[in-house]
Amino acid sequence: MAKLTVEQLNEKYDAMYEYERDCLAKGYKMIGGIDEAGRGPLAGPVVAACCILDPDVKILGLDDSKKLSEKKREELFVEIKEKARAYAICAVSPEEIDAINILEATKKAMRTCVSDLASKGTSPDILLIDAVNLSGTGLDVIPIIKGDAKSDSIAAASILAKVTRDHMMVEYDEIYPGYGFAKHKGYGTKDHYAAIREKGMTPIHRRSFLKVIH
Repeated sequence: MAKLTVEQLNEKYDAMYEYERDCLAKGYKMIGGIDEAGRGPLAGPVVAACCILDPDVKILGLDDSKKLSEKKREELFVEIKEKARAYAICAVSPEEIDAINILEATKKAMRTCVSDLASKGTSPDILLIDAVNLSGTGLDVIPIIKGDAKSDSIAAASILAKVTRDHMMVEYDEIYPGYGFAKHKGYGTKDHYAAIREKGMTPIHRRSFLKVIH
């Protein structure tokens, strides 16, 4: 894939800021983008992030975290944390995922992000979210299908969540060696299933996802 020029990156950023511009035009001032990482894996937490970008500061290169290289995600992760007006990153444990199901755990992580921002005095006044019907925040919510590729704020949140979770899984790889967590990040690869069959489940495995071992 050809590298985009600075002009093209600016154009892409502006195109992906359409939802934010619309919210600003309607009088909203603190627009929070929300996304998650880790709904599908067999192990590890689900992580959500909420990011409020500064309308006057562009972070070029934002996109759906899955479309970016690991190197680019890491670079943007640092830049987002430096330049965003505010952000929060929250995780829900495998035990709680098993107790309340992955969708509810995802929503809980998202709501906790909003609460954390409010506790710091930087609460969003509207949420842009990647296709999850999130209630219980007391805020207006705009769900956007494939929002992490259409909204700068959601893209920023997706990068914060993805990189944070990846870092956590690398740490778990050191605690529970032999499962390959640093490589597959908990997803159900052939090698991961083989390790579970050989070594059993760890405390970070989601029991509700592993009722049948392939």
